[in-house]
Amino acid sequence: MKKEEQFNRLVEDNKERIKRICSYYNSNTYDQEDMFQEILVNIWKSLDSFRGDSSINTWIYRVAINTSLSYTDKAYKQMKMIVPANNYLLNSLLDDESLEAKKLQEQQLENLQKELNLLSVIDKALISLLLEGLSMNEIANVIGITESNVKVKIHRIKAQLKTKLKE
Repeated sequence: MKKEEQFNRLVEDNKERIKRICSYYNSNTYDQEDMFQEILVNIWKSLDSFRGDSSINTWIYRVAINTSLSYTDKAYKQMKMIVPANNYLLNSLLDDESLEAKKLQEQQLENLQKELNLLSVIDKALISLLLEGLSMNEIANVIGITESNVKVKIHRIKAQLKTKLKE
């Protein structure tokens, strides 16, 4: 298969995922579009060097996360993680069934958004991949740490979020 055909297929298969990642790291629609384009450029440039050590989807997540982090002008501590309110996976971060009440859910969501933005850059990347529905193994491959380290970090992040949100 030609590089162009492979690239077009990859973009078609992954464009919604890439757009979600862009939306996690930038609230401005125009910046999201620019970031999306930059990710596509990086995928194109790096496609020939893809070794197949991981799945192509894992590799695309890695390119998308790394590009998103670079795009934010290295201001990691100031970087905001924008999570849409309709993301059903947010409840999985809290593991709390009582969030069903609409007002409480909106307040919790607002507080969660604030707490997510206080996380370190690696923790933000872990949470964004978890929200994307990746397995612990896939997250480990994207981030470049062991699966057990991912599990520990995500457990600690969830515990930290629960504690902060109960205060």
